[in-house]
Amino acid sequence: MFYHLFYPLSADYSAFNVFRYITFRSIFAFMLAALVSIIWGKKFIQFMRNKQFGQIIRSDGPESHFCKAGTPTMGGCVILGSLLVALLFCGNFVSYPVLITLFVTVSFFVLGFIDDYLKVLKNDPKGVSAKGKLLWQFITGLTVGLLIYHLNITDTKLYIPFVKDPIIDFGFFYIFFVAFVIVASSNAVNLTDGLDGLAIGPVVTSSASLGLLAYVSGHSEISAYLFVPYVENVGELMVIAFAVIGAGVGFLWYNSYPAQIFMGDSGSLFLGGLLGTLAVVTKNEILYIVIGGIFVVEAVSVILQVGSYKLRKKRIFKMAPIHHHFELNGWPEPKVIVRFWIVSMFLAILAIATLKTR
Repeated sequence: MFYHLFYPLSADYSAFNVFRYITFRSIFAFMLAALVSIIWGKKFIQFMRNKQFGQIIRSDGPESHFCKAGTPTMGGCVILGSLLVALLFCGNFVSYPVLITLFVTVSFFVLGFIDDYLKVLKNDPKGVSAKGKLLWQFITGLTVGLLIYHLNITDTKLYIPFVKDPIIDFGFFYIFFVAFVIVASSNAVNLTDGLDGLAIGPVVTSSASLGLLAYVSGHSEISAYLFVPYVENVGELMVIAFAVIGAGVGFLWYNSYPAQIFMGDSGSLFLGGLLGTLAVVTKNEILYIVIGGIFVVEAVSVILQVGSYKLRKKRIFKMAPIHHHFELNGWPEPKVIVRFWIVSMFLAILAIATLKTR
């Protein structure tokens, strides 16, 4: 918002010319979001403690987690608040990709907030039903797909790494593909959020990769050189991605082991949806499987576990999602977290490296 006020002043005051650069606004958004997250996070934790609004620990989880009951949750409020403050100063709100991403972010945050509210404040262990969540998510995802399709924000083709040209054109069915990617991403991040700092680490690395890819896709010369599909105004998503990194780093200040606050569904659902939207609008739906590899593995482990038990009455893992399997195998919680972070960083770098192989 303030970008639209400051940049026009560059005609008279050259100092304001820096606001034209996406890189400057991205770095500024990162620093501002991190600062707000750290300052506000402390106050939010104290507020939640005073109100005695704490996390309810599932009874079928690892025994080592029972001591975490009562830890303040709904940390998504801290992350989203910091993100929006940063965008208030640095965001370009005449960009369709930015507006669509914010739409998904706010919609999924509201869903997660309602779910956390029912669980924590109303003592309803079920919260929003699984069917209710999926219905909300798919309505949001389909709305985004329709907007992308009818506004011609991107083409309807599917691109993969190592190949210069698209491999398929979905046409009208691209709307449903968009919805699937966004919903799958949201739920995968939600499943990953089970240990202190486990989810926010890969969210930060994924945001960094997708932010850089957004800048490349939004730059006509660089995208042409690297054989990356050009999308008008998509470079502005780099500002959102770096704001997420800043908000995530600030949140991690309190969410690192042992956590003083949990992310809650108010955080994991919207962060997953945001990342999925970035992947869709930057035309990196397939590459996102690599970037968000940790999320993919967590989600697949749950699918395999449930499928195996229903078909064979046998479990593949000691507990799913897979991070609990490693815990029950004797890995200390901090070791599981840091090793997952390491894998996530490796995958993020690998994804960026594919730019030179097309």
